[in-house]
Amino acid sequence: MEVRQRKEPQSDGISTEEADLSSSASSNADEKCVSTKPSMDSESEMQVLEPGKANCFQSQQSKTSQQNSKISLLQRLIKMLFGCLAAVTSGMMYAVYLSTYHERKFWFSSRQELEREITFQSGSGVYYYYYKHMLKAPSFERGIFELTRDNDTVSARTMNAVEQLSLYPELVTSFLYRFTGSQDVIEPVYFYIGVVFGLQAVYVTALFVSSWMMSGSWVAGMLAVAWHMINRIDTTKVDYAVPLRDNWALPYFSCQVAALTGFLRNEINSTTEMLCYLLMSASTVTFILMWEHSHYVLFVQAIALFLLDCFDLVQTRKVAYIQKVYLCSVALGYFMQFHKASLLSSPLSSLMVGSVLARHLQHNLKKGSFVARVMKIMLHFYLVFTISFMFRFVAKKIMPADESDHIIKFLEAKFGFNTTIDFTTNLLLCQEAFQIPGQDLFFRLTQASVLPFYLLVLLACFISTIQMIYRQLSDKPLKTNFKLEDGWIGRRSDVAYHVFHTILFGSLAMLFEGLKYLWIPYVCMFTAFGVCSPELWMTVFKWMRLKSVQPVVLALILSTAVPTIIGFSLWREYFPRVITELAEMQEVYDPDTVELINWIKRQVPVAAVFAGSPQLMSLVKLCSGLTVANLPLYNDIDLLKRNENVRTAQALSNCMAIVCEQPFSSPGRNYQLD
Repeated sequence: MEVRQRKEPQSDGISTEEADLSSSASSNADEKCVSTKPSMDSESEMQVLEPGKANCFQSQQSKTSQQNSKISLLQRLIKMLFGCLAAVTSGMMYAVYLSTYHERKFWFSSRQELEREITFQSGSGVYYYYYKHMLKAPSFERGIFELTRDNDTVSARTMNAVEQLSLYPELVTSFLYRFTGSQDVIEPVYFYIGVVFGLQAVYVTALFVSSWMMSGSWVAGMLAVAWHMINRIDTTKVDYAVPLRDNWALPYFSCQVAALTGFLRNEINSTTEMLCYLLMSASTVTFILMWEHSHYVLFVQAIALFLLDCFDLVQTRKVAYIQKVYLCSVALGYFMQFHKASLLSSPLSSLMVGSVLARHLQHNLKKGSFVARVMKIMLHFYLVFTISFMFRFVAKKIMPADESDHIIKFLEAKFGFNTTIDFTTNLLLCQEAFQIPGQDLFFRLTQASVLPFYLLVLLACFISTIQMIYRQLSDKPLKTNFKLEDGWIGRRSDVAYHVFHTILFGSLAMLFEGLKYLWIPYVCMFTAFGVCSPELWMTVFKWMRLKSVQPVVLALILSTAVPTIIGFSLWREYFPRVITELAEMQEVYDPDTVELINWIKRQVPVAAVFAGSPQLMSLVKLCSGLTVANLPLYNDIDLLKRNENVRTAQALSNCMAIVCEQPFSSPGRNYQLD
């Protein structure tokens, strides 16, 4: 009716302005109403315009969001491409650097085979001997059979060398050399060290990825690799002892830590989580097979994860998955290492069994007031470690492992709880790897600017983690979606894990210098993450309560400027040193050892048995193939007793080589080398 009343005056020609206004409004409504402020006089015309206006606004919004999503996806892909390219390039450059340095240090390509083998120091030559043995065997299967029933290495003893010395790296490498047709392309020794240097490339690439994931910037990965390379003397032993088990195993541990870092992240989709879980599982199994001491390293890592779970810093579901990985890896290692009983009674297995059983016995661990939860955590600690000790005791009774109490005696003597005249204990105490690190280690780390930044990053992350623990135990509500301006780095599970990881391994490295190779690479990675993380800078600025400047903008600037300045300073100071190091031709030559091995090959009968220092016996076995009385293995009580007998015989004589029929119980002539 209102529309009809308005149209009647228009037909009479009374108001032409209203007719013009009405016609313009209707035309604008037909054109979806481009203008934002239409001049309407009636509510009905407004109701006609509003649907068109809303549709126009929604279509524009959808187009804008689609464009923004495409742009952001393109940016992520470009960033991912450059990051992956930088990671692979960094790993390859590090491998080339190690290979070039090894060549310059030993003149490796110009040496004879005997002189090349002598460069395998620190008792690592015996591992390369088995690699040569596998290549000389008539077939791969025959070689494995001979290694599992080896009676030519240690006198008066038949042993499973694959189990005793963890020879899976040599088995795999010899298999690849045989069946890839490399015999006509490359010498066996170059193929062997090439595989090791390739694993070191994987090592630093995994460190790159870990730092990149945690900080969100691939610049952090490049800085981590640079620090790792600069501190080579404290991060790896590959330049002077290529075949050591550490050099084969630690790259897989680095991959496992990288996968675990991704798996623990709070913001992660299901596909990425599954990929990280599979990589973590595969690398854990491989790590256990490569090194006889790997379960001790995983035990320390499991303690860090156990603390995360107790303080409610990680999802219980993820902890259960990781425990399954540990248990399955130990079980596979037990079967693949010929039913090695020490794995089932290891501290790692005991801790996992204790954690799983305590979880089922104790309910509602993460509920209640602050005091109640603290009491529950203390009870949980008691249950876990009590069950762990009981399981270890029962497992050792059911499946007695070939080990003694020398480790406990060593620890008691190391920490001053007991004094002993036991030869084995004192022998271990004299090893350089079990000494307290000297001040030169901290001087080198400070000179490379790692240690100062590491302490600052660790302090900030540790304080933020403690704040998060307090809020979790107090049952205070937390935001579900955190932003950069919230400034709370300790809320992240991956950061909290690395805080516990570096503190535990760092504490052990302060007691045993040999464990610095497990700690310092992750010091480089963790420090690089900290200086390149805007979230960590924002956490510090939130504590400082900056108001004069925008803290978010300042955090973004510093997370780029500080690593850039560090990188340029490292480039200016250390790049000329690296070039000079690679340009110099060093001469590492041991004429006495060469003369000794040549004498053995010319004068000594094949049935002779040699005894001496474990490191020298490793070279004698490698270069001559003759039987020896002892080897540099410290996890076998029988070989440790043999070392004691050899040292006793050396104390009774001062001869370079003597004929002795005892105490090695081997037929024929026996030689003792002092």
